[in-house]
Amino acid sequence: MHRKVTKAIFPVAGMGTRFLPATKSVPKEIMTLVDRPLVQYAIDEARAAGIKEFIFVTSRGKGALEDYFDNAPQLEQTLREKGKTELLDILKSTNMDSGEIAYMRQHKPLGLGHAVWCARRLIGNEPFAVILPDDVIAAETPCLQQMVEAFNENPGNIVAAMEVPDDKASSYGILDIKDDMGDLVSTKGMVEKPAPGTAPSNLAVIGRYILTPTVLEMLNKKQVGAGGEIQLTDAIDGARSTGEEVYGFRFKGHRYDCGSKAGFLQATVAFALARDDLRDDLRDFLYAVVEADKAAR
Repeated sequence: MHRKVTKAIFPVAGMGTRFLPATKSVPKEIMTLVDRPLVQYAIDEARAAGIKEFIFVTSRGKGALEDYFDNAPQLEQTLREKGKTELLDILKSTNMDSGEIAYMRQHKPLGLGHAVWCARRLIGNEPFAVILPDDVIAAETPCLQQMVEAFNENPGNIVAAMEVPDDKASSYGILDIKDDMGDLVSTKGMVEKPAPGTAPSNLAVIGRYILTPTVLEMLNKKQVGAGGEIQLTDAIDGARSTGEEVYGFRFKGHRYDCGSKAGFLQATVAFALARDDLRDDLRDFLYAVVEADKAAR
């Protein structure tokens, strides 16, 4: 029987330049989506999937990210004294137990594959998940949980996938499909950011992966790929060459690209509208904005 997926890597070393000047002093991953940082959504999704060990690949300037998961005794005491038990429970849900979380430094921005490689010694010889916090997925069953269930039935490398418009394919890693089985597709290759008009399909890889230790062996070769970086997709393709299956998984849910300003704003509106305590006021405001815009035209 194959081993369970209990470890996840969170590559969070990027500088978040698309959100300057906000990210001059605040790591992008703790920018708030409604009232929770992006990284909290990723952690909650991982926990729902059975992840027990959380490995963050960071860089200089990410101290606030590390502090976020630490205890805040003074704040907790203040809330306790004021009887604010609901806020205290919310605060405690962000804490991580000792030994549950680890931080690795990526000293040079050499690509996603290199970031995953940095965590190799903490992964060992086990299957593991990779979660990109920029990709926030609203789903009834959390995306990674869906993938773990698929992995239990189909051991191998699994990447989350979704259809994208043809003119957007060059911005993604694209799957070359061998056999389409519905939610799961077997693949014969992946192309990282194909030139316009050359994509083998419109099924794009997004920021959720379940990978085997063979991928780490491929990353050990430190082969440089597209953009002069060490690409994770190349290593996954390398695992295929050893006989391992690589699957694309069409998850059920809606993905928001919170690495872009437009995607971040869309996610903020969507998640706020899903909240009972915010929905009515926000909906009224949005209606008013739309009507004012129509009148102005």
